[in-house]
Amino acid sequence: MDHGTHGATGSVTLDVTALLLRLVLLLATAVVAGGGLFEAKPRFVLAGVSAVSAVVSAIFFDVNVVAAVIHALLVLAVPVLLARRLPVARWIALALLVLVVVETSLGRSGIEFAADTVYVAGATAWFGLAQLKEKPPRYGALTLSLGLLLVVAGAGQLLLSGVAFDRRLYETLFGWSLVAVVVLPLAVLFVRGRSWGIAGIAVAFLAWTTFVALPAPAALPVPGVPLLTTASLGGQDIPVLVSPQRPGRNLVHVPAAAGAGLTVAGVPLTQRAGAEGYWAEVDLPAGRTDLPVANGTASASFEVDAGEGPPVVTGPDSPECASAALGGLVAGRHEPLNRCPADYLSDDDADALRKLVGFLSARHTGTIQLVGDTSRRGAAAADVVRTSAQQQGLQVVDAPQQNAALVVVSGWAPAYDTLVQAAREQRSAPTYLYGLYLAPWLLTGPIVNTVSASTVPLRFDPREQTAVTYAVSLGDAFGGENPTVDGFRQWLGTSEPLQKVQLFSSAQVNAMPMNPGEPQAPGMPMIGEGAGHWIPDATVVPVSFPLE
Repeated sequence: MDHGTHGATGSVTLDVTALLLRLVLLLATAVVAGGGLFEAKPRFVLAGVSAVSAVVSAIFFDVNVVAAVIHALLVLAVPVLLARRLPVARWIALALLVLVVVETSLGRSGIEFAADTVYVAGATAWFGLAQLKEKPPRYGALTLSLGLLLVVAGAGQLLLSGVAFDRRLYETLFGWSLVAVVVLPLAVLFVRGRSWGIAGIAVAFLAWTTFVALPAPAALPVPGVPLLTTASLGGQDIPVLVSPQRPGRNLVHVPAAAGAGLTVAGVPLTQRAGAEGYWAEVDLPAGRTDLPVANGTASASFEVDAGEGPPVVTGPDSPECASAALGGLVAGRHEPLNRCPADYLSDDDADALRKLVGFLSARHTGTIQLVGDTSRRGAAAADVVRTSAQQQGLQVVDAPQQNAALVVVSGWAPAYDTLVQAAREQRSAPTYLYGLYLAPWLLTGPIVNTVSASTVPLRFDPREQTAVTYAVSLGDAFGGENPTVDGFRQWLGTSEPLQKVQLFSSAQVNAMPMNPGEPQAPGMPMIGEGAGHWIPDATVVPVSFPLE
């Protein structure tokens, strides 16, 4: 019976009342079921406690009413049938045992479900044997076998948990519960006395049902590797990214869904030009430390481990670098952040920019206004565009012109400022009649949505399954965050497909004229809302054939 304590996000959030009710319900039910299996003395009080707990669960918690009623009827039937010495009591008790297994292991499958079945059934059988007034001839051998079975099942679960060999084993309730499910049955085997044995197995059973209900502890931070974790703040689980998690200045990022007004280590999380969500620069000391997060009414903390080593300093392109790291983390790769996208111009991006200039030349553009920056990538990209433009006979200028194309190869923040200014100039007078063009790494919502339409050369289609899968995975892992090209590349890893360069246009949907009552532009799919879309409130569609 699920009491809502399963943590789908890995959060440490836990409803203590629901957990306590779950423990009372399952322990009382297991004792009643065990007594029924071995036709022991009827346990009316425990049956009543179990039935009441089931009813309370249905009333106050998100528990299926039908399941709660079935549970109550079965658990009440066992002592009644035992009192009348009806053989059917054993079969009802068996059905009740099956129900306890299902309720204990709800949401688990495979080996974990098998371990739940073995442990719960073994503990229930122990409870039944312990209730017998006249012990069977092989009582000692039976209890020894059941105890060993519990130890083996507990040890297997401990190894499967992922916390057996790190400090989460002794620093979390989850870990202590796993220790108890192994140690207590083992101790019972060496302790004489019926009452001690019952108490030990009962506590072990409670420990098992406790760790099953608890969310798994967050993964330990790895020094020098960007950290993706969760902070529980005022009942809200907030994804947090710390990059690069090294001594010195680090960038802390939370999604836009976290809301404004948050602080981390006393530093306000604010928006940054061209980047989504909220950001703060925080100095981390060497080694492990806790970073507090607060929103004015609630606070929480999460652990970071910067390790040892030379300090790092963030720069203007740090949000883009963090976004790339986030893509790798979502894919399950925990790797040191040795370089950032702005540190180099890839061969694929250089080739895409050359093909973009060739496309502009074929359109008889004539003039390009080029905007770069001082990063190694920006300087190299600007050189590629200038060299290609010279080869194609195009003029490159620095100031806006009417009959020109704007080509932006800078980082996120300068590109955002450039497009904001371009939109202002286009509203005041005809400007950039040959269009606005962005480098591949600039396909992000905050940047492209500053203008009504812009064009980007890409080697993938944001509408295809792989790109959509990344967008959904990122949104699920990080509070609805929208994808970036650098994050997508890191998510793909070495499996990045090599496709020909094609131009894609990102256009704001609400900027497109539509007929009255028409839900969308004719022939144009409404894209940009919901999981899987790359740019919010916009379409991203191809506007050229693959460029040769």
